[in-house]
Amino acid sequence: MSATRRQVLARSGSLGIGIAFAGSLSELFAGTAAAQTLGHTGYGPLVPDPKGLLDLPEGFRYRVLSREGDQLRSGEGPVPSNHDGMTALPGSRGRVHLVRNHENRNTAAVPVPTVPDLTYDPQGKGGCTALTLDSRNRVLSERVAIAGTAVNCAGGPTPWGTWLTCEETEDKAGTNGYTKDHGFIFEVDPANPHRSGAVPLTAMGRFQHEAIAVDPRRGIVYETEDAFERPFGLFYRFLPDAPHGGLGSLRAGGRLQAMRVPGVPDLSSIQETGATFENIEWVDVPDPLAARTPIRHQDFGPKGITHAQKLEGCYWGGRCVYFVSSFARSAEGSAADHYGQIWRYDPTERRLTLVIVFGPDTDLQLPGESPDNICLAPSGGLMVCEDGNGAQHLFGVTRRGEVYAMARNAQNLGTPQEPEWGEFAGVTFAPDGETMYVNCYTPGTTFAVTGPWRR
Repeated sequence: MSATRRQVLARSGSLGIGIAFAGSLSELFAGTAAAQTLGHTGYGPLVPDPKGLLDLPEGFRYRVLSREGDQLRSGEGPVPSNHDGMTALPGSRGRVHLVRNHENRNTAAVPVPTVPDLTYDPQGKGGCTALTLDSRNRVLSERVAIAGTAVNCAGGPTPWGTWLTCEETEDKAGTNGYTKDHGFIFEVDPANPHRSGAVPLTAMGRFQHEAIAVDPRRGIVYETEDAFERPFGLFYRFLPDAPHGGLGSLRAGGRLQAMRVPGVPDLSSIQETGATFENIEWVDVPDPLAARTPIRHQDFGPKGITHAQKLEGCYWGGRCVYFVSSFARSAEGSAADHYGQIWRYDPTERRLTLVIVFGPDTDLQLPGESPDNICLAPSGGLMVCEDGNGAQHLFGVTRRGEVYAMARNAQNLGTPQEPEWGEFAGVTFAPDGETMYVNCYTPGTTFAVTGPWRR
């Protein structure tokens, strides 16, 4: 256990935010491009948006790129509901390809339009849409990138310029009207979706996927599982048979393994930031397709396997993979309570470290259910999407560990007496770091935010 603990409080209006962490974020992201830039504080208080869409600090501005229900520029149908995970990939001549998930269940108000050769299951209402932007964030095109999938929550970019979109469901054919099994990862080429098609990457497992991160040197893909009930989800790695990468390489198959932390059956039991575990083990998944039994229920031997509630965000930074447990509640079966953890796994050293903990151990708690989607920011820290009750914020975490409010969703879905706001999702930055893209989940809205990011 680390004896070092710092607690920093930042305030935005009456909101108090607590965070505990080991060392500094400069150390946390050592070796990454983001860590080389400046940025040690937040950007000041949020300014109410007179249009009632998005509150930002002074000096920042937004452009609405896309809204649920508007027509796709391709003419394929309306913009689908439930904007979720997203990434920004470089295109030619300074263009940006923005690929966006739609976490649609069978009850979704606006499904992803079905398109020939891009539809996996005609009864699935989820999928992805892709926007191409010019250097001034003007939308040049917007079209379906994959359709007929289900509950596309998050995912992650690959080093070869594609997006892995993840289904957060285990529904099989015959359930909820589906004609095919669901719970897979699909590869999407946002520049030319017909090159990637709608092919499930079955060797990567069938479970309630959340997000992925790719080790660019080894080609290993790390995967999180957001299971909703006990036993909770697992943290996985996929060892591809074709580790050199490239579009379609993951279809060649590979081995799916789950992480075992010796002596730790539940990550929520670890509360001290800086806690480190050596000699992490990886155990082959008995049945990756979960033909009869969900993976987290399967027999991993007498030593068992390590679970965690709400495993969500996942990304690669420097030489390590980071993943998020959004919250844990003992009343729901976790070993202990927390309001968010961020873990770091170093594959070279086979070492796992708890690097950030959000409340309740920090006296003040993030509201609601704490962190969900996360990404590295040009300032050298983190951007964290809040997923909880009450007003919804996008938080920044500086390299010194200070937490600040970067944006607030001003779109009230309820009434003045009982307001309701949709969560943020899919935060990502343009390749040049000059624009932040982020979604409001509902009403589905995609924003481009520009301003003094490197201040």
